[in-house]
Amino acid sequence: MQKYGGTSVGDADRIRAVADHVARTKKQGDDVVVVVSAMGKTTDSLIRLADDVSKIQPGRELDMLLTAGERISMALLCMALAELGVKATSFTGSQAGIITDSTHTKARIIEIKGDRLKETIKEGSVPVVAGFQGVSLEKDVTTLGRGGSDTTAVALATALGAQACEIYTDVSGVFTADPRVEPNARKLHKISFEEMLEIAASGGKVLALRSVEFARRHKVALHVRSSFTWESGTWIVEEEKGMEEAIVSAVTHDTSEAKITVTKVPDRPGIAAGLFRALADEAINVDMIVQNTSRDGNTDISFTVPKADLDTAVKVAKQVIPTIGGTEVLADPDVARVSLVGAGMRTHPGVTARTFETLASHDINIEMISTSSIRISCMVRAGVVEEAVRALHEEFELS
Repeated sequence: MQKYGGTSVGDADRIRAVADHVARTKKQGDDVVVVVSAMGKTTDSLIRLADDVSKIQPGRELDMLLTAGERISMALLCMALAELGVKATSFTGSQAGIITDSTHTKARIIEIKGDRLKETIKEGSVPVVAGFQGVSLEKDVTTLGRGGSDTTAVALATALGAQACEIYTDVSGVFTADPRVEPNARKLHKISFEEMLEIAASGGKVLALRSVEFARRHKVALHVRSSFTWESGTWIVEEEKGMEEAIVSAVTHDTSEAKITVTKVPDRPGIAAGLFRALADEAINVDMIVQNTSRDGNTDISFTVPKADLDTAVKVAKQVIPTIGGTEVLADPDVARVSLVGAGMRTHPGVTARTFETLASHDINIEMISTSSIRISCMVRAGVVEEAVRALHEEFELS
């Protein structure tokens, strides 16, 4: 399974380069299935066009619009393969048998009926599938949300029994930090699914979180590579027991979240449930949550949501205040998260203390904290998050 992102098929030259690589893989004796994203910034352009046309964008119609980008890529790649004498057949998500629920713009895959793809492979043709899309049980076109092409590739790899799923992008693998922020970041040659899940969830943009979840659940080995150099990249595999793990594998950052605080909420059972149930009903994903110590029977609840959902989340919180209590809803979009990820944290005490001491030495204030067994996340001001990344990268000797 080979998946090519938007930069990999960004123009005619890039599509021809991808076709050449697919053709060489095929001629080496391997069966190949390809998943493609929309060319370059096509999806962003379509979203801007929708914004110019109307502020009212029904989810069904937006999905119909956005799936056009991947259809262009798949058809052009098949033409480029034909030029090289390689038989290829393009498939939309629905033609490939990708069945989803009916949640437009962020649908989830329910089932994959890969019969047509299997027949195409048997015939010696290369299936080229449009990523990011599927069809609902109601027969409507759906999209899988940002990073949906990664999810498409992993899901198809599972359904078709692929040996590995190669994710081709514009970087040569997974790094210890974003190289644009930390020039001394180092490429990781192998990383566990568990660590990659935390990296993806905490701001690492190389792979979509849902695709890593899918790969881990179905034990699909992932190989993140560059379509510009074709060099070996980073393998994401099951954790290997008995190996000494690095204390910290990577430092990530995320500027896509905003913080909301609901003040002076009554401190009694069911209040938080009422607030977060209302947010869940609007399909708003809540990440970090902090509830302050109760004073006079009241408390403040702070939580983070994607910036894209900030207005809706504030509206929902204000709507439930009369029911749950509370005085006001405060929105703060000027925050960012910095995280440390490493399987070795389980057995090495003191990582948390070193993290806080390092940030304090750079006069960086921590506003919220979230942890797992292999991750520490701190919410800081957006303006200092890159400084935080560099400081922690240096402290834990990741260069």
